[in-house]
Amino acid sequence: MRAVRTTVIVNPSAASGRAGRLEGQIREDLESAGISYVWAPTEGPRHATELARRAVEDQVDTILTVGGDGTLNEVIHGYLDETGRPRRGPALCVLPVGTGGDFRKTFDWEDGVAAGLERLRRGRKRPLDLGLVELTRLDGSLERRAFVNILSFGVGGVTDQLVNAGPKWIGGKAAFFLGALRATFAYRPVPVEVLVDGDAWLTSPILNVALANGRFFGGGMHIAPEADPSDGWLDLVAITDRNAVQSLGLAPYLYRGTHMNQAGVHGRRGRRVEARPTRPDAEVLIDLDGEMPGKLPLTAELAPGAIDLLV
Repeated sequence: MRAVRTTVIVNPSAASGRAGRLEGQIREDLESAGISYVWAPTEGPRHATELARRAVEDQVDTILTVGGDGTLNEVIHGYLDETGRPRRGPALCVLPVGTGGDFRKTFDWEDGVAAGLERLRRGRKRPLDLGLVELTRLDGSLERRAFVNILSFGVGGVTDQLVNAGPKWIGGKAAFFLGALRATFAYRPVPVEVLVDGDAWLTSPILNVALANGRFFGGGMHIAPEADPSDGWLDLVAITDRNAVQSLGLAPYLYRGTHMNQAGVHGRRGRRVEARPTRPDAEVLIDLDGEMPGKLPLTAELAPGAIDLLV
């Protein structure tokens, strides 16, 4: 078998240090499979992007990412050029270890090292779309970012703030559920205007609006049951104004993915989305793959088939 040059980007702190503790097992399995690799641990925020960019420039065959959805998001930024557009790069293999673990649920991947390394060994590729967005940072400046799973705005951004500031040892689903519960009572719906492919789609106070490439977010909420991250479309799901009690009543439907026919839930598909609050002084926070990078206004679009994903 031809030696495969793989850069292993691992976040040792993911899942309260579990990713780092898997180093011995991953190295042993890679060496047993005869896979040539470079071990590249992250040392701080956005270091995974730097490591991925270096791997793209070195033209390695594969990037294997070991960490959570936040680590994966950092890695996909390494595939972007200086203008924020995707460039061709190595195949991407994901070994999910983290707080949320939502990206893997779309593909129904088994948990554990063996399953992730089997995808690497097998080498079967599937095109992966990327979301590209220009958003507003909290200081008012503009920033170009990318998302591989889901971008949302509304209560999702508040949830990110609470989850990322809280303990991770209680586990992904519990951490996100408790964060969402606290956010639901703290959040006050803000009127927003959303355009899809240039057409007015929504003008309403919102609980949350999701731009979905994948199907799950928030520690297991099945927000976009029909989303396919290789079909060239974003699935939009909007949940309009409702009080905290009504929001909690919707939660079981969200986790089961049976919410699309509930009152106040709206869906459509598109490739370009513009969103802004209707009040200039209103602050609507953004959730981008489980992180809170800023607020509305934003402009997002899809880059079809930007990365080859190993499945």
